[in-house]
Amino acid sequence: MSQTISHAAASSYSQSGFSNRMGWGSRPAIILIDVCKAYFTETSPLSLLANPAGASSPESMRKVLAAARSGGVPVVWTKVEYSRTDMSDAGLFWQKAKVLNVWLQGDSRGLAECVPGLEPQPDDVVVVKKYPSAFFGTSLASELQCLNVDTLVICGVSTSGCVRATTLDAMQYGFRPMVVGSACGDRTPEIHNSNLFDLDAKYADVVEEAEAVAKLKAGWP
Repeated sequence: MSQTISHAAASSYSQSGFSNRMGWGSRPAIILIDVCKAYFTETSPLSLLANPAGASSPESMRKVLAAARSGGVPVVWTKVEYSRTDMSDAGLFWQKAKVLNVWLQGDSRGLAECVPGLEPQPDDVVVVKKYPSAFFGTSLASELQCLNVDTLVICGVSTSGCVRATTLDAMQYGFRPMVVGSACGDRTPEIHNSNLFDLDAKYADVVEEAEAVAKLKAGWP
């Protein structure tokens, strides 16, 4: 079990055969999921700022991103975007989460804008999505396969939503998911920590920032 998280059921999970380490491959990429002002603006309905760990997650993201750039590792970003004024292109997701209209094209609040220091560069891959997983209805799997990536270092928001959905799909597509706990954020510590625990038990390795930084700085063989 990762040292980044703890849970009362940890020993039970381990004894049952969960919580093994997947381990790193040799060709990582980093993905930063939905990192925008919607999550880091006090007046936003999606704000994570009431949770100190959520509020500090961009600082960790910047460090992991800098390591990826230093190591020449592929960088992938996701962003959410809707174009229909009735939000019909959000499908059933809109029926559950009316807050999604922060990503409607032309929304005057500007909450879809990038967080300072966390902006895509011209050579980065940018995936536009409409649902939680970065893989669903996008070309992400093909992009990663063409780049010959075998490991996906996952950062972003929110831990229980788009991070979780993307992590699950990454594993199912055969990319080793390494979730950087401190570089992900959610509305409450309980939601964040319980999702990290469950991801680490079943679908991914939850790793410390320092481990991710070292691996990414080393680049590919």
